[in-house]
Amino acid sequence: MALTRAVKADKVKKLAGDLEGSTSAIIGTFVGLTASKDFELRKAVRGAGGSYHVVKNKLAARAGQGTKIEAALQGLKGVNSVAYTSGDPVALAKALSTWVKDNAEFTFKLGIIDGKVIDVREIAELATMPGKEELFSKLLFLINSPAQRLATVINATGRDLAVVINQGVEREKFTGSAAAAPEAAEPAVAPEADKVAEAHVVESAAGEQPSGAEQPENSTASQGGEAASTDPVEG
Repeated sequence: MALTRAVKADKVKKLAGDLEGSTSAIIGTFVGLTASKDFELRKAVRGAGGSYHVVKNKLAARAGQGTKIEAALQGLKGVNSVAYTSGDPVALAKALSTWVKDNAEFTFKLGIIDGKVIDVREIAELATMPGKEELFSKLLFLINSPAQRLATVINATGRDLAVVINQGVEREKFTGSAAAAPEAAEPAVAPEADKVAEAHVVESAAGEQPSGAEQPENSTASQGGEAASTDPVEG
């Protein structure tokens, strides 16, 4: 039954909406593909984060206009299907290549990645490359490796220091110096202090008077001595 123009327009619009955000696609063809195998193929594509459609060539060409996979959908002939994704193209290629190994009914025609058309050989090479998740894991390992090595060195330094301290304690390396420390002695008197004290003693001795002696009134020591030595005057 031929499709009406309105139905074709709806199919083109729907397929164009599905292809709009796609960045990669793989075009294939098949002969004698059973319903059960078709179901398995769609399941494998979904598992890789993609979608799968059997397309009419002219509708596919119209639907792909303005998308990143437009070049892969132009000039198709025969029976064709398209598996497309906005995610990892390697994952899609791996899933399809694995399924095709056991199902010869399906063969690749061409592919496209970010606007670049690739042939069947390049599709096979794409399937052998590491996927995004694997690349991210390797990149994360490379980023973390220096930090892990630094942490290992820091931890090792701390452990070594703890071992040295523990050995020192066990061998009483940290107690011998404290035990041998001399007892605190009385503070020594500075030579200047001795001289000052001696001067005070001399001054005190010079100023003392004999016990019980009276000081002469209104006279000096020299005047008193002069009067004692003067002879009395004859009358």
